[in-house]
Amino acid sequence: MFIRTRERVNGKVTIQIAESVRVNGKVDQKILRTVATVMPSEVDRFKELAEHIMSQMEEDRLPKLFSVPTLAELVNSSRIRSTGDDSPLPVNLRKLREESRIVTGIHEIYGNLYDEIGFGNIFKSCSVSSSILKDVVMARLAKPCSKRSSVELLERDFGIKISLEKIYRMMDTLTKDRIKQIQDYCWQYSKGLFPEGIKVIFYDCTTLYFESFSEDELRCFGFSKDHKFNQGQILLALMVTHEGLPIGYDIFPGNMYEGNTFKQAIEKIKKRYNVKRVIVIADSGLLSKENIALLEKEKLEYIVGARLKNLSKAWQDKILDNRDYEKIVNKDDKDEIVRIKTYFYTENQRLIVTHNSKRATKDRKDREKGVKKVEQKLEKSKNPESLISNYGYKKYLKLNGNVEVQVDEEKLKREALWDGLHGIFTNIKEKKMKAEEILTQYHGLWQVEESFRIKKHDLRTRPIFHWTADRIHAHIAICFVSFSLIRFLQHRIREKTGEYLSAERIREELYRIQESILIDITDNNKYVVQSKPSQEAIKMYDVMNKKRVVVPFRLTAET
Repeated sequence: MFIRTRERVNGKVTIQIAESVRVNGKVDQKILRTVATVMPSEVDRFKELAEHIMSQMEEDRLPKLFSVPTLAELVNSSRIRSTGDDSPLPVNLRKLREESRIVTGIHEIYGNLYDEIGFGNIFKSCSVSSSILKDVVMARLAKPCSKRSSVELLERDFGIKISLEKIYRMMDTLTKDRIKQIQDYCWQYSKGLFPEGIKVIFYDCTTLYFESFSEDELRCFGFSKDHKFNQGQILLALMVTHEGLPIGYDIFPGNMYEGNTFKQAIEKIKKRYNVKRVIVIADSGLLSKENIALLEKEKLEYIVGARLKNLSKAWQDKILDNRDYEKIVNKDDKDEIVRIKTYFYTENQRLIVTHNSKRATKDRKDREKGVKKVEQKLEKSKNPESLISNYGYKKYLKLNGNVEVQVDEEKLKREALWDGLHGIFTNIKEKKMKAEEILTQYHGLWQVEESFRIKKHDLRTRPIFHWTADRIHAHIAICFVSFSLIRFLQHRIREKTGEYLSAERIREELYRIQESILIDITDNNKYVVQSKPSQEAIKMYDVMNKKRVVVPFRLTAET
Protein backbone atom coordinates (compact mmCIF):
# COMPACT_ATOMS: atom_id res chain seq x y z
CA MET A 1 0.00 0.00 0.00
CA PHE A 2 1.03 3.60 -0.50
CA ILE A 3 -0.41 7.12 -0.28
CA ARG A 4 -1.17 8.92 -3.52
CA THR A 5 -2.01 12.60 -4.05
CA ARG A 6 -3.73 14.07 -7.08
CA GLU A 7 -4.22 17.73 -7.93
CA ARG A 8 -7.67 18.77 -9.08
CA VAL A 9 -8.62 21.46 -11.59
CA ASN A 10 -10.14 23.55 -8.77
CA GLY A 11 -6.74 23.75 -7.06
CA LYS A 12 -7.56 21.22 -4.34
CA VAL A 13 -5.66 17.99 -3.70
CA THR A 14 -7.19 14.52 -3.30
CA ILE A 15 -5.40 12.15 -0.92
CA GLN A 16 -5.89 8.43 -1.56
CA ILE A 17 -4.65 5.08 -0.31
CA ALA A 18 -3.72 2.80 -3.20
CA GLU A 19 -1.88 -0.43 -3.94
CA SER A 20 -0.20 -1.90 -6.97
CA VAL A 21 -2.00 -4.86 -8.54
CA ARG A 22 -1.30 -6.97 -11.61
CA VAL A 23 -4.12 -7.11 -14.15
CA ASN A 24 -3.69 -9.16 -17.34
CA GLY A 25 0.06 -9.16 -16.88
CA LYS A 26 0.26 -5.40 -16.37
CA VAL A 27 0.84 -3.48 -13.13
CA ASP A 28 -1.95 -1.06 -12.29
CA GLN A 29 -2.91 1.05 -9.30
CA LYS A 30 -6.04 0.17 -7.33
CA ILE A 31 -7.64 2.86 -5.15
CA LEU A 32 -8.52 1.36 -1.76
CA ARG A 33 -9.71 4.49 -0.01
CA THR A 34 -10.16 8.20 -0.76
CA VAL A 35 -9.25 9.96 2.48
CA ALA A 36 -10.08 13.59 1.70
CA THR A 37 -10.01 16.38 -0.87
CA VAL A 38 -8.40 19.43 0.74
CA MET A 39 -6.64 22.70 0.12
CA PRO A 40 -2.86 22.47 -0.54
CA SER A 41 -2.10 23.97 2.88
CA GLU A 42 -3.86 21.03 4.59
CA VAL A 43 -2.20 18.21 2.64
CA ASP A 44 0.49 17.37 5.22
CA ARG A 45 -2.00 17.06 8.05
CA PHE A 46 -4.33 14.78 6.08
CA LYS A 47 -1.42 12.67 4.82
CA GLU A 48 -0.69 11.88 8.47
CA LEU A 49 -4.29 10.76 8.84
CA ALA A 50 -3.95 8.65 5.69
CA GLU A 51 -0.83 6.97 7.07
CA HIS A 52 -2.70 6.05 10.24
CA ILE A 53 -5.63 4.64 8.23
CA MET A 54 -3.24 2.72 5.99
CA SER A 55 -1.45 1.12 8.94
CA GLN A 56 -4.80 0.03 10.37
CA MET A 57 -5.85 -1.42 7.02
CA GLU A 58 -2.60 -3.38 6.85
CA GLU A 59 -3.15 -4.65 10.39
CA ASP A 60 -6.72 -5.72 9.58
CA ARG A 61 -5.38 -7.84 6.71
CA LEU A 62 -3.27 -9.94 9.05
CA PRO A 63 -4.86 -13.35 9.76
CA LYS A 64 -6.32 -13.83 13.25
CA LEU A 65 -6.70 -17.28 14.76
CA PHE A 66 -9.33 -16.18 17.32
CA SER A 67 -10.96 -13.06 18.72
CA VAL A 68 -9.11 -11.61 21.71
CA PRO A 69 -11.05 -9.41 24.16
CA THR A 70 -9.55 -6.13 25.26
CA LEU A 71 -7.52 -6.14 28.44
CA ALA A 72 -10.24 -4.10 30.16
CA GLU A 73 -12.91 -6.68 29.24
CA LEU A 74 -10.68 -9.51 30.40
CA VAL A 75 -10.01 -7.85 33.76
CA ASN A 76 -13.70 -7.13 34.31
CA SER A 77 -14.84 -10.67 33.45
CA SER A 78 -12.11 -12.18 35.67
CA ARG A 79 -13.13 -9.92 38.57
CA ILE A 80 -16.76 -11.00 38.27
CA ARG A 81 -15.85 -14.70 38.22
CA SER A 82 -13.56 -14.29 41.23
CA THR A 83 -16.23 -12.61 43.38
CA GLY A 84 -16.82 -14.71 46.48
CA ASP A 85 -13.80 -16.91 45.77
CA ASP A 86 -11.62 -16.94 48.91
CA SER A 87 -9.26 -19.66 47.75
CA PRO A 88 -5.55 -18.80 48.14
CA LEU A 89 -3.42 -17.63 45.20
CA PRO A 90 -0.18 -19.70 45.20
CA VAL A 91 2.33 -17.11 44.04
CA ASN A 92 5.88 -16.16 44.92
CA LEU A 93 5.98 -12.36 45.23
CA ARG A 94 9.65 -12.32 44.20
CA LYS A 95 8.67 -13.84 40.87
CA LEU A 96 6.00 -11.24 40.06
CA ARG A 97 6.58 -8.38 37.62
CA GLU A 98 4.18 -5.61 36.67
CA GLU A 99 3.19 -6.01 33.05
CA SER A 100 0.75 -3.13 32.74
CA ARG A 101 -1.62 -0.89 34.65
CA ILE A 102 -5.09 0.22 33.60
CA VAL A 103 -7.49 2.88 34.85
CA THR A 104 -10.89 1.45 35.85
CA GLY A 105 -12.45 4.19 38.01
CA ILE A 106 -13.60 6.32 35.07
CA HIS A 107 -15.53 3.47 33.44
CA GLU A 108 -16.87 2.11 36.72
CA ILE A 109 -18.42 5.41 37.84
CA TYR A 110 -19.00 7.53 34.75
CA GLY A 111 -19.62 4.44 32.62
CA ASN A 112 -22.29 3.21 35.01
CA LEU A 113 -23.98 6.62 34.95
CA TYR A 114 -23.69 6.68 31.14
CA ASP A 115 -25.76 3.48 30.90
CA GLU A 116 -28.19 4.63 33.56
CA ILE A 117 -29.06 7.81 31.63
CA GLY A 118 -29.65 5.78 28.48
CA PHE A 119 -26.76 6.87 26.27
CA GLY A 120 -25.96 3.22 25.63
CA ASN A 121 -29.11 3.03 23.46
CA ILE A 122 -27.95 5.66 20.94
CA PHE A 123 -26.63 2.97 18.58
CA LYS A 124 -29.14 0.19 19.17
CA SER A 125 -28.44 -1.49 15.82
CA CYS A 126 -24.64 -1.34 16.09
CA SER A 127 -22.98 -2.58 19.27
CA VAL A 128 -19.52 -1.65 17.92
CA SER A 129 -20.39 2.04 17.45
CA SER A 130 -22.19 2.02 20.80
CA SER A 131 -19.08 0.72 22.56
CA ILE A 132 -16.80 3.16 20.71
CA LEU A 133 -18.95 6.19 21.59
CA LYS A 134 -18.88 5.22 25.25
CA ASP A 135 -15.11 4.71 25.28
CA VAL A 136 -14.47 8.01 23.47
CA VAL A 137 -16.63 9.83 26.03
CA MET A 138 -14.75 8.12 28.88
CA ALA A 139 -11.44 9.16 27.29
CA ARG A 140 -12.58 12.79 27.09
CA LEU A 141 -13.61 12.71 30.75
CA ALA A 142 -10.23 11.24 31.68
CA LYS A 143 -8.06 13.53 29.57
CA PRO A 144 -9.55 15.85 26.94
CA CYS A 145 -7.43 15.67 23.80
CA SER A 146 -7.63 15.04 20.06
CA LYS A 147 -9.26 11.87 18.75
CA ARG A 148 -5.82 10.58 17.70
CA SER A 149 -4.49 11.11 21.23
CA SER A 150 -7.64 9.50 22.66
CA VAL A 151 -6.80 6.34 20.70
CA GLU A 152 -3.36 6.23 22.34
CA LEU A 153 -4.80 7.07 25.77
CA LEU A 154 -7.41 4.32 25.65
CA GLU A 155 -4.84 1.68 24.71
CA ARG A 156 -2.11 2.86 27.11
CA ASP A 157 -4.16 3.67 30.23
CA PHE A 158 -7.43 1.75 29.78
CA GLY A 159 -6.42 -1.44 27.98
CA ILE A 160 -8.88 -0.66 25.18
CA LYS A 161 -7.73 -0.77 21.57
CA ILE A 162 -9.74 1.21 19.01
CA SER A 163 -8.51 2.47 15.65
CA LEU A 164 -8.82 6.14 14.78
CA GLU A 165 -10.67 5.16 11.62
CA LYS A 166 -13.38 3.42 13.66
CA ILE A 167 -13.84 6.52 15.80
CA TYR A 168 -14.31 8.65 12.70
CA ARG A 169 -16.71 6.08 11.31
CA MET A 170 -18.74 6.23 14.53
CA MET A 171 -18.77 10.04 14.38
CA ASP A 172 -20.03 9.91 10.79
CA THR A 173 -23.00 7.80 11.91
CA LEU A 174 -23.80 10.14 14.81
CA THR A 175 -26.66 11.65 12.82
CA LYS A 176 -28.92 14.57 13.71
CA ASP A 177 -31.59 12.13 14.89
CA ARG A 178 -29.12 10.44 17.23
CA ILE A 179 -27.88 13.81 18.52
CA LYS A 180 -31.50 14.77 19.18
CA GLN A 181 -31.87 11.49 21.05
CA ILE A 182 -28.85 12.38 23.21
CA GLN A 183 -30.48 15.67 24.19
CA ASP A 184 -33.82 13.95 24.85
CA TYR A 185 -32.13 11.50 27.23
CA CYS A 186 -30.56 14.44 29.11
CA TRP A 187 -33.87 16.28 29.30
CA GLN A 188 -35.75 13.21 30.55
CA TYR A 189 -33.08 12.41 33.13
CA SER A 190 -32.96 16.00 34.40
CA LYS A 191 -36.75 16.14 34.55
CA GLY A 192 -36.88 12.84 36.43
CA LEU A 193 -34.73 14.28 39.22
CA PHE A 194 -37.43 16.86 40.04
CA PRO A 195 -40.91 15.31 40.49
CA GLU A 196 -42.40 18.77 40.99
CA GLY A 197 -41.13 19.77 37.55
CA ILE A 198 -38.40 22.08 36.24
CA LYS A 199 -39.41 25.64 37.03
CA VAL A 200 -36.35 27.62 35.92
CA ILE A 201 -34.28 27.40 32.71
CA PHE A 202 -31.05 29.36 32.22
CA TYR A 203 -30.00 30.21 28.68
CA ASP A 204 -26.74 31.64 27.36
CA CYS A 205 -24.41 31.54 24.35
CA THR A 206 -20.68 31.32 23.77
CA THR A 207 -18.32 30.95 20.81
CA LEU A 208 -16.04 28.02 19.97
CA TYR A 209 -13.18 28.62 17.57
CA PHE A 210 -11.32 26.40 15.08
CA GLU A 211 -7.65 25.97 14.28
CA SER A 212 -8.45 27.29 10.82
CA PHE A 213 -8.48 30.64 9.05
CA SER A 214 -11.15 29.72 6.50
CA GLU A 215 -14.93 30.05 6.54
CA ASP A 216 -17.93 28.01 5.40
CA GLU A 217 -21.67 28.14 6.08
CA LEU A 218 -21.17 26.94 9.69
CA ARG A 219 -17.66 28.18 10.55
CA CYS A 220 -17.75 31.96 10.25
CA PHE A 221 -15.81 34.97 11.45
CA GLY A 222 -17.71 36.92 14.09
CA PHE A 223 -17.51 38.47 17.53
CA SER A 224 -15.39 36.00 19.47
CA LYS A 225 -15.65 35.64 23.24
CA ASP A 226 -12.27 33.87 23.02
CA HIS A 227 -10.75 36.89 21.19
CA LYS A 228 -10.03 34.72 18.12
CA PHE A 229 -11.50 37.16 15.61
CA ASN A 230 -9.34 35.97 12.71
CA GLN A 231 -10.36 32.31 13.07
CA GLY A 232 -13.58 30.59 12.07
CA GLN A 233 -16.02 29.88 14.87
CA ILE A 234 -19.46 28.56 15.73
CA LEU A 235 -21.98 29.83 18.26
CA LEU A 236 -23.04 27.38 20.98
CA ALA A 237 -26.32 28.01 22.85
CA LEU A 238 -26.84 26.06 26.07
CA MET A 239 -29.84 25.50 28.33
CA VAL A 240 -29.47 24.25 31.92
CA THR A 241 -31.69 23.96 34.99
CA HIS A 242 -31.35 26.07 38.13
CA GLU A 243 -29.02 23.36 39.47
CA GLY A 244 -26.84 23.50 36.35
CA LEU A 245 -28.12 20.21 34.92
CA PRO A 246 -28.20 19.95 31.12
CA ILE A 247 -31.41 20.40 29.16
CA GLY A 248 -30.22 20.89 25.60
CA TYR A 249 -28.08 22.88 23.20
CA ASP A 250 -28.01 24.26 19.67
CA ILE A 251 -25.24 25.20 17.23
CA PHE A 252 -25.41 28.27 15.00
CA PRO A 253 -23.07 29.90 12.45
CA GLY A 254 -20.31 31.86 14.13
CA ASN A 255 -21.40 35.23 12.72
CA MET A 256 -24.93 35.06 14.13
CA TYR A 257 -25.97 37.58 16.79
CA GLU A 258 -26.70 35.57 19.93
CA GLY A 259 -30.00 37.36 20.47
CA ASN A 260 -31.29 35.82 17.23
CA THR A 261 -30.84 32.30 18.62
CA PHE A 262 -33.48 32.83 21.29
CA LYS A 263 -36.48 32.01 19.08
CA GLN A 264 -35.25 28.46 18.46
CA ALA A 265 -34.67 27.97 22.19
CA ILE A 266 -38.20 29.09 23.04
CA GLU A 267 -39.67 26.80 20.39
CA LYS A 268 -37.70 23.90 21.85
CA ILE A 269 -38.94 24.69 25.37
CA LYS A 270 -42.58 24.94 24.29
CA LYS A 271 -42.89 22.26 21.61
CA ARG A 272 -40.14 19.67 22.02
CA TYR A 273 -39.96 19.71 25.81
CA ASN A 274 -43.67 20.53 26.20
CA VAL A 275 -43.03 22.90 29.10
CA LYS A 276 -46.13 24.94 29.87
CA ARG A 277 -44.85 27.19 32.62
CA VAL A 278 -41.23 28.03 33.33
CA ILE A 279 -39.07 31.05 34.14
CA VAL A 280 -36.49 31.75 31.43
CA ILE A 281 -33.40 33.52 32.74
CA ALA A 282 -30.78 35.08 30.45
CA ASP A 283 -28.23 37.89 30.47
CA SER A 284 -28.48 41.23 28.67
CA GLY A 285 -26.96 39.81 25.48
CA LEU A 286 -30.35 38.27 24.67
CA LEU A 287 -32.37 41.41 25.45
CA SER A 288 -34.25 42.75 22.44
CA LYS A 289 -37.79 43.90 21.71
CA GLU A 290 -38.29 40.86 19.49
CA ASN A 291 -37.21 38.40 22.18
CA ILE A 292 -39.33 40.06 24.87
CA ALA A 293 -42.32 40.04 22.52
CA LEU A 294 -41.72 36.34 21.80
CA LEU A 295 -41.63 35.51 25.52
CA GLU A 296 -44.80 37.49 26.10
CA LYS A 297 -46.53 35.80 23.16
CA GLU A 298 -45.63 32.34 24.47
CA LYS A 299 -46.79 33.39 27.96
CA LEU A 300 -43.44 32.52 29.52
CA GLU A 301 -42.12 34.29 32.58
CA TYR A 302 -38.65 35.75 32.21
CA ILE A 303 -35.81 37.43 34.08
CA VAL A 304 -33.44 39.12 31.63
CA GLY A 305 -30.46 41.40 32.19
CA ALA A 306 -31.04 45.05 31.21
CA ARG A 307 -28.74 47.37 29.27
CA LEU A 308 -29.24 50.44 31.45
CA LYS A 309 -27.05 52.72 29.33
CA ASN A 310 -29.21 52.00 26.28
CA LEU A 311 -32.37 53.33 27.94
CA SER A 312 -33.73 56.79 27.22
CA LYS A 313 -32.04 59.78 28.89
CA ALA A 314 -35.09 60.27 31.11
CA TRP A 315 -34.80 56.71 32.40
CA GLN A 316 -31.04 57.01 32.82
CA ASP A 317 -31.44 60.15 34.92
CA LYS A 318 -34.09 58.45 37.04
CA ILE A 319 -31.80 55.46 37.69
CA LEU A 320 -28.75 57.58 38.48
CA ASP A 321 -30.78 59.61 41.00
CA ASN A 322 -30.59 56.70 43.41
CA ARG A 323 -31.23 58.45 46.70
CA ASP A 324 -34.34 56.40 47.49
CA TYR A 325 -32.80 52.97 46.87
CA GLU A 326 -33.65 50.49 49.61
CA LYS A 327 -30.77 48.82 51.44
CA ILE A 328 -30.83 45.01 51.69
CA VAL A 329 -28.58 42.81 53.82
CA ASN A 330 -26.38 40.10 52.34
CA LYS A 331 -26.34 37.35 54.97
CA ASP A 332 -23.34 35.66 53.32
CA ASP A 333 -21.17 38.79 53.13
CA LYS A 334 -21.75 41.56 55.66
CA ASP A 335 -19.09 43.76 54.03
CA GLU A 336 -21.15 43.91 50.84
CA ILE A 337 -23.68 46.76 50.71
CA VAL A 338 -26.53 46.21 48.26
CA ARG A 339 -29.26 48.73 47.54
CA ILE A 340 -32.26 48.00 45.35
CA LYS A 341 -35.03 49.90 43.59
CA THR A 342 -38.03 48.63 41.61
CA TYR A 343 -39.50 50.63 38.71
CA PHE A 344 -42.62 49.75 36.76
CA TYR A 345 -41.17 50.14 33.28
CA THR A 346 -44.38 49.16 31.48
CA GLU A 347 -47.73 47.83 32.56
CA ASN A 348 -46.45 44.23 32.52
CA GLN A 349 -42.75 44.75 33.09
CA ARG A 350 -40.66 45.62 36.12
CA LEU A 351 -37.17 47.08 35.99
CA ILE A 352 -35.19 46.12 39.08
CA VAL A 353 -31.99 48.12 39.58
CA THR A 354 -29.35 47.30 42.19
CA HIS A 355 -26.26 49.09 43.40
CA ASN A 356 -23.58 46.80 44.78
CA SER A 357 -20.64 48.23 46.72
CA LYS A 358 -18.22 45.50 45.65
CA ARG A 359 -19.30 45.75 42.03
CA ALA A 360 -18.79 49.54 42.26
CA THR A 361 -15.24 49.05 43.54
CA LYS A 362 -14.47 46.59 40.73
CA ASP A 363 -15.97 48.88 38.05
CA ARG A 364 -13.91 51.81 39.33
CA LYS A 365 -10.67 49.82 39.41
CA ASP A 366 -11.26 48.39 35.93
CA ARG A 367 -11.91 51.87 34.54
CA GLU A 368 -8.88 53.38 36.26
CA LYS A 369 -6.73 50.54 34.96
CA GLY A 370 -7.97 51.14 31.42
CA VAL A 371 -7.42 54.91 31.63
CA LYS A 372 -3.92 54.36 32.97
CA LYS A 373 -3.05 52.19 29.98
CA VAL A 374 -4.30 54.86 27.61
CA GLU A 375 -2.34 57.57 29.41
CA GLN A 376 0.82 55.46 29.24
CA LYS A 377 0.31 55.03 25.50
CA LEU A 378 -0.24 58.79 25.13
CA GLU A 379 3.05 59.46 26.91
CA LYS A 380 4.90 57.15 24.55
CA SER A 381 3.24 58.35 21.37
CA LYS A 382 0.88 61.12 20.35
CA ASN A 383 0.06 59.21 17.17
CA PRO A 384 -3.69 58.36 17.33
CA GLU A 385 -3.13 55.30 15.17
CA SER A 386 -1.06 53.66 17.93
CA LEU A 387 -4.03 53.90 20.31
CA ILE A 388 -6.43 52.00 18.09
CA SER A 389 -6.99 48.40 19.18
CA ASN A 390 -9.13 46.53 16.70
CA TYR A 391 -7.81 42.95 16.64
CA GLY A 392 -5.98 43.01 13.34
CA TYR A 393 -7.94 45.52 11.27
CA LYS A 394 -5.76 48.48 12.22
CA LYS A 395 -3.74 48.07 9.00
CA TYR A 396 -6.81 48.92 6.95
CA LEU A 397 -7.32 52.32 8.62
CA LYS A 398 -5.95 55.69 7.57
CA LEU A 399 -6.09 58.92 9.62
CA ASN A 400 -6.25 62.17 7.66
CA GLY A 401 -5.19 65.58 8.93
CA ASN A 402 -3.95 66.60 12.36
CA VAL A 403 -5.78 64.71 15.08
CA GLU A 404 -5.31 65.50 18.76
CA VAL A 405 -6.01 62.78 21.29
CA GLN A 406 -6.73 63.37 24.97
CA VAL A 407 -8.71 61.79 27.81
CA ASP A 408 -12.28 63.13 28.07
CA GLU A 409 -12.68 63.91 31.78
CA GLU A 410 -16.41 64.66 31.45
CA LYS A 411 -17.08 61.24 29.97
CA LEU A 412 -15.10 59.64 32.78
CA LYS A 413 -17.20 61.44 35.39
CA ARG A 414 -20.40 60.34 33.64
CA GLU A 415 -19.14 56.76 33.43
CA ALA A 416 -18.27 56.76 37.16
CA LEU A 417 -21.94 57.38 38.00
CA TRP A 418 -22.75 53.88 36.70
CA ASP A 419 -20.27 52.10 38.98
CA GLY A 420 -22.00 49.25 40.80
CA LEU A 421 -25.32 49.59 38.98
CA HIS A 422 -27.05 46.64 37.33
CA GLY A 423 -30.56 46.18 35.95
CA ILE A 424 -32.98 43.30 35.39
CA PHE A 425 -36.23 43.20 33.40
CA THR A 426 -38.98 40.78 34.45
CA ASN A 427 -42.66 40.19 33.78
CA ILE A 428 -43.17 38.23 37.01
CA LYS A 429 -45.77 39.94 39.16
CA GLU A 430 -44.61 41.47 42.43
CA LYS A 431 -47.20 39.47 44.38
CA LYS A 432 -45.66 36.26 43.11
CA MET A 433 -41.97 37.10 43.49
CA LYS A 434 -40.35 39.98 45.36
CA ALA A 435 -37.46 41.95 43.91
CA GLU A 436 -34.90 40.27 46.22
CA GLU A 437 -36.01 36.82 45.03
CA ILE A 438 -35.82 37.94 41.39
CA LEU A 439 -32.26 39.06 42.08
CA THR A 440 -31.39 35.70 43.65
CA GLN A 441 -32.80 33.81 40.66
CA TYR A 442 -30.86 35.97 38.20
CA HIS A 443 -27.61 35.39 40.07
CA GLY A 444 -28.09 31.70 39.32
CA LEU A 445 -26.77 32.44 35.82
CA TRP A 446 -23.37 31.45 37.17
CA GLN A 447 -24.56 27.88 36.58
CA VAL A 448 -24.43 28.48 32.81
CA GLU A 449 -21.12 30.30 33.08
CA GLU A 450 -19.65 27.39 35.04
CA SER A 451 -21.12 25.00 32.47
CA PHE A 452 -19.30 26.84 29.70
CA ARG A 453 -16.13 26.74 31.78
CA ILE A 454 -16.47 22.96 32.13
CA LYS A 455 -17.09 22.53 28.39
CA LYS A 456 -14.30 24.88 27.31
CA HIS A 457 -11.62 24.16 29.90
CA ASP A 458 -12.27 20.86 31.71
CA LEU A 459 -13.44 19.14 28.50
CA ARG A 460 -11.44 21.34 26.08
CA THR A 461 -14.27 21.58 23.58
CA ARG A 462 -12.28 24.27 21.78
CA PRO A 463 -10.29 24.66 19.62
CA ILE A 464 -12.06 22.32 17.21
CA PHE A 465 -9.92 20.40 14.70
CA HIS A 466 -12.74 18.97 12.57
CA TRP A 467 -13.65 20.61 9.27
CA THR A 468 -16.93 19.15 8.01
CA ALA A 469 -20.30 20.16 9.48
CA ASP A 470 -21.22 16.56 10.38
CA ARG A 471 -17.94 15.96 12.23
CA ILE A 472 -18.32 19.29 14.06
CA HIS A 473 -21.83 18.34 15.21
CA ALA A 474 -20.56 14.91 16.30
CA HIS A 475 -17.66 16.44 18.25
CA ILE A 476 -19.98 18.84 20.10
CA ALA A 477 -22.36 15.95 20.85
CA ILE A 478 -19.52 13.90 22.39
CA CYS A 479 -18.51 16.88 24.52
CA PHE A 480 -22.15 17.43 25.55
CA VAL A 481 -22.48 13.81 26.71
CA SER A 482 -19.26 14.20 28.71
CA PHE A 483 -20.47 17.49 30.20
CA SER A 484 -23.83 15.91 31.12
CA LEU A 485 -22.13 13.06 32.98
CA ILE A 486 -20.05 15.54 34.99
CA ARG A 487 -23.09 17.61 35.92
CA PHE A 488 -25.27 14.62 36.85
CA LEU A 489 -22.52 13.08 38.98
CA GLN A 490 -21.83 16.41 40.72
CA HIS A 491 -25.53 16.75 41.48
CA ARG A 492 -25.79 13.22 42.88
CA ILE A 493 -22.74 13.75 45.09
CA ARG A 494 -24.11 17.07 46.35
CA GLU A 495 -27.56 15.60 47.05
CA LYS A 496 -26.23 12.60 48.99
CA THR A 497 -23.22 14.09 50.78
CA GLY A 498 -23.82 17.84 50.75
CA GLU A 499 -20.39 18.34 49.16
CA TYR A 500 -19.44 19.98 45.89
CA LEU A 501 -16.64 18.37 43.90
CA SER A 502 -15.20 20.11 40.84
CA ALA A 503 -14.94 18.30 37.53
CA GLU A 504 -11.16 18.25 37.88
CA ARG A 505 -11.30 16.81 41.42
CA ILE A 506 -13.62 14.02 40.31
CA ARG A 507 -11.37 13.24 37.36
CA GLU A 508 -8.25 13.07 39.54
CA GLU A 509 -9.86 10.78 42.11
CA LEU A 510 -11.30 8.38 39.54
CA TYR A 511 -8.09 8.32 37.52
CA ARG A 512 -6.27 6.98 40.60
CA ILE A 513 -8.59 3.97 40.69
CA GLN A 514 -6.33 1.57 38.81
CA GLU A 515 -5.59 -2.11 38.50
CA SER A 516 -2.07 -3.46 38.19
CA ILE A 517 -1.56 -6.52 35.97
CA LEU A 518 1.22 -8.73 37.37
CA ILE A 519 2.81 -11.68 35.58
CA ASP A 520 4.47 -14.64 37.26
CA ILE A 521 7.72 -15.16 35.32
CA THR A 522 7.84 -18.85 36.29
CA ASP A 523 4.51 -19.93 34.73
CA ASN A 524 3.24 -16.77 32.94
CA ASN A 525 0.08 -16.68 35.03
CA LYS A 526 -1.30 -13.18 35.46
CA TYR A 527 -2.83 -11.57 38.53
CA VAL A 528 -4.64 -8.32 39.21
CA VAL A 529 -3.98 -6.10 42.23
CA GLN A 530 -6.34 -3.17 42.70
CA SER A 531 -5.36 0.25 44.05
CA LYS A 532 -6.68 1.52 47.36
CA PRO A 533 -9.42 4.14 46.79
CA SER A 534 -9.34 7.50 48.56
CA GLN A 535 -12.16 8.63 50.83
CA GLU A 536 -13.48 10.88 48.07
CA ALA A 537 -13.50 7.96 45.62
CA ILE A 538 -15.32 5.75 48.15
CA LYS A 539 -18.04 8.43 48.41
CA MET A 540 -18.43 8.39 44.64
CA TYR A 541 -18.82 4.61 44.64
CA ASP A 542 -21.36 4.88 47.47
CA VAL A 543 -23.51 7.49 45.70
CA MET A 544 -23.50 5.27 42.60
CA ASN A 545 -24.46 2.26 44.77
CA LYS A 546 -21.29 0.42 43.82
CA LYS A 547 -18.67 -1.26 45.96
CA ARG A 548 -14.94 -1.12 45.25
CA VAL A 549 -13.43 -4.57 45.81
CA VAL A 550 -9.68 -4.59 46.46
CA VAL A 551 -9.06 -8.35 46.74
CA PRO A 552 -6.39 -9.57 44.26
CA PHE A 553 -7.51 -12.18 41.70
CA ARG A 554 -6.11 -14.24 38.87
CA LEU A 555 -6.57 -13.02 35.30
CA THR A 556 -8.13 -15.83 33.31
CA ALA A 557 -9.80 -16.15 29.94
CA GLU A 558 -13.50 -17.04 30.06
CA THR A 559 -14.18 -20.67 29.24
